[in-house]
Amino acid sequence: MEPLAPHEKVFVDSSFAEDENHGQLGCEECHGGNPNDPDWRTAHRGVVRDPSFPDPSKSCGLCHDDIAEHYKSSLHVSLSPFKKTIETRANPNKAVYMKVDTARQVHCTACHASCGQCHVSRPDSVGGGFLDSHLFQKRPPVHTVCTACHGSRIEKEYFGKNKGIPPDIHRQKYFKCSRCHKAVEMHGDGGDYANRYEVKNVPKCLDCHKAIFDTASANADEHQTHRGKVSCQVCHSMPYKNCSGCHFGKDNKGLKFYKTERSWIDFKVGLNPLRSENRPERFVVVRHVPVDPASFQYYVKDGLSNFDKLPTWKMATPHNIRRKTPQNSSCNACHGNPKLFLRQEDVKPQYLRANRNVVVPLELMPKRIEK
Repeated sequence: MEPLAPHEKVFVDSSFAEDENHGQLGCEECHGGNPNDPDWRTAHRGVVRDPSFPDPSKSCGLCHDDIAEHYKSSLHVSLSPFKKTIETRANPNKAVYMKVDTARQVHCTACHASCGQCHVSRPDSVGGGFLDSHLFQKRPPVHTVCTACHGSRIEKEYFGKNKGIPPDIHRQKYFKCSRCHKAVEMHGDGGDYANRYEVKNVPKCLDCHKAIFDTASANADEHQTHRGKVSCQVCHSMPYKNCSGCHFGKDNKGLKFYKTERSWIDFKVGLNPLRSENRPERFVVVRHVPVDPASFQYYVKDGLSNFDKLPTWKMATPHNIRRKTPQNSSCNACHGNPKLFLRQEDVKPQYLRANRNVVVPLELMPKRIEK
């Protein structure tokens, strides 16, 4: 993302005063400070740069109380899945866990969102600065907000930036993120979810594609046959990015950093690690995440002693959907094709126990169809 010039980050356009909603407010009503003090040095005492974080109730919530009510439960704000998964893997020893949690707060909370960092400015993680001279954006811009944080995977998948892989079919139809991810999902509903797949109002393919099971529709038989057995992405996603071996630390100047061992483009189908009434499919697309037993080794030894409680291959819903894909080009492009599935030989020996419930055993792989 192209960085903003210093003046672009802070310039407030005079047209902001004409905003029928926010333009009628004095700066101090949201940001604090004393507008009656002629000395700018003392007038700016107590000024808050982002009045919507960590608690927007006294700023945004004065008018948008319905949104602010559930603000802290929004996964974009709380990042609670990160905390919950690290807690699950962490050493139960309280002293060790505290060091792991400190490291998490240092390295894993930088990409939080806030009302302001979606609707007024760029996220802090990419340097901040106004989106458009402090003018509020009802729908956050995709390139300067959504993919500012979701760039390494989702942006490259959705826009076809991974070499040799076309963009998502929805991108070709000019869908913006907000076409599927509505405000009601982004703002939270008060639920404390372990992961994004538990969110009740998360978008589903069938929200738009209800007719795929109708007998008159194309491929209705195939859709009925596989209904509830495989996720839509198993047939309709393209290869996507995987990462491994992420380690966190600080350099000799005390600046935080992280580095991964490697990344690669691949496509794997595994057993559903989050099987539920809402997600009953046995087979789902799985993506390798970069967590490693030594991820927090810089901070504490044996910090993730319960590493094997969760898989390193996690359920994925890549944003690179196509109607026709290599695995749905024919029945036997999937059936009788073991390389498509996550096998023991695809998993490093030290990760086998963690992924024991995701690896597909030979007897469960779909057999080749003889015609």
